Amino acid sequence: MGLQSDSALQSLLLLPIHLLIWLYSALSFLPWYYMTGASQRKALSKRVKARSTVGCAEGPYRCVDHFHSLATEDFPGKDTLDKLFDYAVQRFGDAPCLGTRDVLSEDNEIQPTGKVFKKLILGEYRWLSYNQLDSIVSQFGSGLVALGQQTRHRIAVFCETRAEWMITAQTCFRHNFPLVTFYATLGEDAIAYGLNETGVTHLVTSVDLLETKLKSVLSHIPNLKHVICVDKRPGSADGYPAGLSIHSMQDVQQLGSRPENMGQEIVKPQSSDLAVVMYTSGSTGRPKGVMIVHSNLIAGMTGQCERIPGLGPSDTYIAYLPLAHVLEMTAEISCVTYGCRIGYSSPQTLSDQSTKIKRGSRGDSSVLRPTLMAAVPEIMDRINKNVMSKVQEMSFIQRKLFTLGYQYKLEQLKRGYDAPLCNVLLFSKVKKLLGGRVRMMLSGGAPLSAATQRFMNVCFCCPVGQGYGLTETCGAGTITEVTDISTGRVGAPLLCCEIKLKDWAEGGYNTKDRPNPRGEVLIGGPNVTMGYFNDEGNNQDFFVDGKGQRWFCTGDVGEIYPDGCLQIVDRKKDLVKLQAGDYVSLGKVESALKNSSLIDNICAYANSDQNYVISFVVPNQKGLTALGKQRGIVGTWEELCTHPDMETEVLKEIKAVAVNIKLQRFEIPVKVHLSPEAWTPETGLVTDAFKLKRKEIKNHYLSHIERMYGGK
Repeated sequence: MGLQSDSALQSLLLLPIHLLIWLYSALSFLPWYYMTGASQRKALSKRVKARSTVGCAEGPYRCVDHFHSLATEDFPGKDTLDKLFDYAVQRFGDAPCLGTRDVLSEDNEIQPTGKVFKKLILGEYRWLSYNQLDSIVSQFGSGLVALGQQTRHRIAVFCETRAEWMITAQTCFRHNFPLVTFYATLGEDAIAYGLNETGVTHLVTSVDLLETKLKSVLSHIPNLKHVICVDKRPGSADGYPAGLSIHSMQDVQQLGSRPENMGQEIVKPQSSDLAVVMYTSGSTGRPKGVMIVHSNLIAGMTGQCERIPGLGPSDTYIAYLPLAHVLEMTAEISCVTYGCRIGYSSPQTLSDQSTKIKRGSRGDSSVLRPTLMAAVPEIMDRINKNVMSKVQEMSFIQRKLFTLGYQYKLEQLKRGYDAPLCNVLLFSKVKKLLGGRVRMMLSGGAPLSAATQRFMNVCFCCPVGQGYGLTETCGAGTITEVTDISTGRVGAPLLCCEIKLKDWAEGGYNTKDRPNPRGEVLIGGPNVTMGYFNDEGNNQDFFVDGKGQRWFCTGDVGEIYPDGCLQIVDRKKDLVKLQAGDYVSLGKVESALKNSSLIDNICAYANSDQNYVISFVVPNQKGLTALGKQRGIVGTWEELCTHPDMETEVLKEIKAVAVNIKLQRFEIPVKVHLSPEAWTPETGLVTDAFKLKRKEIKNHYLSHIERMYGGK
């Protein structure tokens, strides 16, 4: 009786909420509809954005806004990266450009598990202006020349994302030193391989990476003569090879500022000169170095920037993704070009709740308050699950109010409208997790689920531009327009490139498929790079057509909609044929099951000599712990993950989600292993863009594969 009374009372309390939302909608709809241009945005969302140049279903498809040619430059005559930077310095002079926070204090915090976490208190952002950056670039470049670095000779950077990385890049672009880039999480052997393959004599890194990753392999890199540390020199020279000189970046700048070194002639790059050799993180096998010339990057950024309306000096970009990833590098160079401020951060200091931020102090987003942000789907998924777990901890009334507002705004967004009252009353606090001013987010690196995209739209009150591109295409391919209200798609081709489809009979994808053509995605245009460094065996994915245009075969399978937008539906390397003859797309299975609140990450696995799929799951700690308590299972996190009853419970959840999303019976994993260890780039099981490294995951869990397949 008491429960029924409580329920009735709660229903009465919620009645005004429903009435308020209805009344607000009725009174504000018409003026808001006309004042904010909702009608125009809906029309733009529905318009045809790309079409075939030859009228065939397979394409090539081009953006209708630049249909008769492909864009190569954003600013006429600025056809190299150094010209872009000089032009930016000329326009923005004393305006702030690159910002870094000082570390005010460090504390070691011992966790209940016994692990020690380093906690930081950080100060305000300190800014370098364009003019100051220009001066540093000149001095650093002259210092490198004084140390023997020669024009058109490659130089490497192996460093975390920070201002010194961008300083190094701009220095190399100005002095025509091709820049060789490596992810900070690559293993020692991979780094040594890349440094030897490219024959670099000079390397820019940090003391931490030098001591922890490079020191043990330096003796195997005979060409390396100079190491420049961006922060300081190591405390001791013990253990370093004879003949290797180690400098600080400041020392090299001071060397370059000497009168006898400042007047040296600079041989400027041509648009066809090599700008970057970017080593991929390698989701399969040994990393490959992608050769990118100046004109490739100029064209790619021209296409990308056109999809970010209003990009300019009023914007602030938060930089925390790996700069050795083409998405982050092109985003930051574009921001410098357009006069945006770039504030440096890291995944561990991004928000007030981040792992390295001391409780009670402010994370980078709260201090910087960015307007633009790039993210990989893995990070957006984490934000989604963290916010929704907080919602579950609310009182009944608060939770119901949030849910009603969420659903109301979601329906409005699907219709092309907004919900300003909900934004103010319900989502303003959520927005402050990222500073409160983000006006656009760009997602890349992997497919973004529709649920997560809608969550970001609703709770952070901004469009999410989902992009598709590869290192081999300078990160440029497609980006959704901000007015596009659809989900699951990656948009129309950028101004700089065109896309066509190629039949893939084995996977069952054909350009004559209905209702929409499907096939392997090929990207062509001036943004397509020059192939892999010293690796002719892998260059078969590049080709030049009869008109002299370069193309890259992506290995991804796409579907093109009538409005010219692309959706990625599969990947050739992810397809496995089961014993019974059924084809399973592992990526499709993983994308579907990551919608579960119990799953933070998942890798599906199948053997061709078996007739079912298995999976490895990194569970959501809050969700699994709560489920364990409901089932009377308690213990450490490791004990919870290895408990057979918890495997059974997660498997039930997997099946429920799979049935709801309508996966085929043979696509649903029938066995699962729970991993207490999160998959991070540091573990070597995912790339820096958080893509699964299937080979490494298979080797890591080999004993569990044998167990789940009955010892076969």
